[in-house]
Amino acid sequence: MNALNLEQARFNMIEQQIRPWDVLDDRVLAALAAIPREDFVADAYRALAFSDISIPLAHDQVMMPPKLEGKLLQALQIEVGDRILEIGTGSGYLTACLAQLGDSVHSVDLYDDFTEQAQARLEQHGILNATLATGDAAGGWEADSGFDAIAVTGSLPVLHQGFHQLLNPGGRLFVIVGKPPIMQALLITRIGDKEWNQESLFETSIPALLNAPEPEVFSF
Repeated sequence: MNALNLEQARFNMIEQQIRPWDVLDDRVLAALAAIPREDFVADAYRALAFSDISIPLAHDQVMMPPKLEGKLLQALQIEVGDRILEIGTGSGYLTACLAQLGDSVHSVDLYDDFTEQAQARLEQHGILNATLATGDAAGGWEADSGFDAIAVTGSLPVLHQGFHQLLNPGGRLFVIVGKPPIMQALLITRIGDKEWNQESLFETSIPALLNAPEPEVFSF
C-alpha cells in the first residue's frame, strides 16, 4: 500500500468507522489520525491495519477494532496533564494514542515480547512519555501514586476492586465486564475517598485478560 492509499485508508477509518460510532472528540480523532496504526501491526496484517476487525497478535491476543479504541479514548476524557495506567500493552498502538493525549502512560503486559516490541515502536515514533512493564496486572497493580485515567484493554469476567483504589479523585476507569457474547463497557469515576460512580456505556465483546479473577462459585 503506497503512502497515498495509506492516508486514504486512515481517513476512511476515521470517517466511516470511528465517527459513526459517535466518537466526535476532536483531540481523540486527531490522536487516532496522527499515530501510524499500520506501524503497530505485524507485517502480515499491515493491509488490514485500518479494517473494522480485531487484528490478531501473538499469544492468541488481538488488537481492538479502531472504533472501540476510539470509544475507549473518548470515554476516558484524558486531559493534557493526566497520568495514565494501561492494562494490556498489546501492540503499543493504544499506548501511543494515550501518550499523545496525556502527560504520561504506565503500561503493563503479561508478555515481555509485547512490551519489548511496543517499546521499540514507541521509540521509533518519538513517543518518550510511556513507561512499559511486564507483569500480571489482571487483578490490579501496585503503584507509587494514583492515576487520572486507567484503560483496561481486555475484558474481566466479573468487575473487581483491583483498579478502583488506584484512581485519583475524579479519575476515570474504562473496563469491559462480562462473558461472551455480550459484555458491558463501563466507565467508573472516583467521586470520593470510598465512593465511585459507575456508568454503562455500550455493549461489546472482547477477549478476557489472562488470569482475570473469575466469579466466585458457591456450593451448599
